[in-house]
Amino acid sequence: MPKPSTQQKSLPTIGSTFIELTSINSTNTYAMQQIKAKVAEHGVAYFAHSQTNGKGSRGKTWHSQTGNNIILSTTLQVDWLSLQKQFYLSIAVSLATHDFFSNYVQNGISIKWPNDIYYFNHKIAGILIENNVKANKLAWAVVGIGANINQTIFPDSVSKAISLSLITKDNYDIIDITHQLCNCLEKRYQQLLSGNEAALFKEYNEKLFKINEKIKLKKGDVIFNCTLKGVAENGYLLVKNGKEEAFDFDDITWIIE
Repeated sequence: MPKPSTQQKSLPTIGSTFIELTSINSTNTYAMQQIKAKVAEHGVAYFAHSQTNGKGSRGKTWHSQTGNNIILSTTLQVDWLSLQKQFYLSIAVSLATHDFFSNYVQNGISIKWPNDIYYFNHKIAGILIENNVKANKLAWAVVGIGANINQTIFPDSVSKAISLSLITKDNYDIIDITHQLCNCLEKRYQQLLSGNEAALFKEYNEKLFKINEKIKLKKGDVIFNCTLKGVAENGYLLVKNGKEEAFDFDDITWIIE
């Protein structure tokens, strides 16, 4: 990874500019529009109380009860990060979100590959990173995070969901707690910017959901059991099922019972 310049090190901190939106179709879409209009600034946090068409991974929709959860996207300057190393941004963001929840919950928080945060077997947050690439180089990234905070009732379609409030039995100031998440993102972004890849990679694998445990995956129409061994630097899931195999996130889906 190229050594960051002094100018890059003096970028605004994530969340120092905090834009609060009453309702928006998608904070990720809104943030990407700022990039495409060439008015984006590093670290600007776009927070929405309500989202009408929130984005999840694999084209899914992210549902969130109005005013009760974190709906956040931030624009990050990543032109110093090579395309080959882009998964490290996902590592840093996942660890930051893990850090955030670990401030409130002592045990049970883990990173479910490729882009979710779990409390034991229940999803508590989702991450969606969309990259802006120019001339085969990374330029900007939109980091979207949806985190369940005060919501206590979820639709049947997301029956595995849980919230911070359901775990701790407390209620939280959503704006205040979103600023705390921004602080966690800033710390991990700086760690990535400083070139501390090995430490990030090691910690990410240590905090993986079901690491070194039996898991069930589905590829096409075939469901199979295997042992989760970790995640490679390119973002592929590493499993062992008689032999070691590697899967991209488009290749397989989890079966969680």
